[in-house]
Amino acid sequence: MPRALEENNERWTYADYLTWPDDERWELIDGVVYPLSSSPGTLHQRVSGGLVAQFGNYFVGKSTEVFIAPFDVCLVDNPAVPDNEITTVVEPDLMVICDRTILEERCCMGVPDLLVEILTAESAAHDLKTKFGLYQRFMVKEYWIIHPVEQTLLVFSLGEDGLYGNANRYAGDDKVAVSLLGDLVVDLKEVFA
Repeated sequence: MPRALEENNERWTYADYLTWPDDERWELIDGVVYPLSSSPGTLHQRVSGGLVAQFGNYFVGKSTEVFIAPFDVCLVDNPAVPDNEITTVVEPDLMVICDRTILEERCCMGVPDLLVEILTAESAAHDLKTKFGLYQRFMVKEYWIIHPVEQTLLVFSLGEDGLYGNANRYAGDDKVAVSLLGDLVVDLKEVFA
């Protein structure tokens, strides 16, 4: 972490974030810096690849797109907000974006429809608590949390009250209907292969 970040308690913005070294990864949540863990391991990559393959194949010929980390997501209500006013930038493991107007060359400037975090020992608490609350607050329609070792998937869907209800839990070789995205069905056997 750059020394200035260690010694300074001020709130940071996306404008600051863009000046930090490219060889280190960070997230900003409400102006607070969170260093990201080291590069994901083999199991994490396999799970991510299995998901991306299924989403990607389904989206061929459609306007919806899937992106994988590292790719910045600036969670903002207004895509026209200047960089020095953006205080929340996350890097989910996988994101699905139906509205291409929020895509810029450098980032997603808005709220994706579906975000996926693949848990690691280092990221679990952050993904289950901090990001859960953040994604709910920004009204991400679906938040998927994958535990690759246990081979489980928790799907949180945003209710009409603006809150995530109880998770739908899937495991092993379940097939997951993704109604948010039409008739897509994700085969977890291929994700956890």
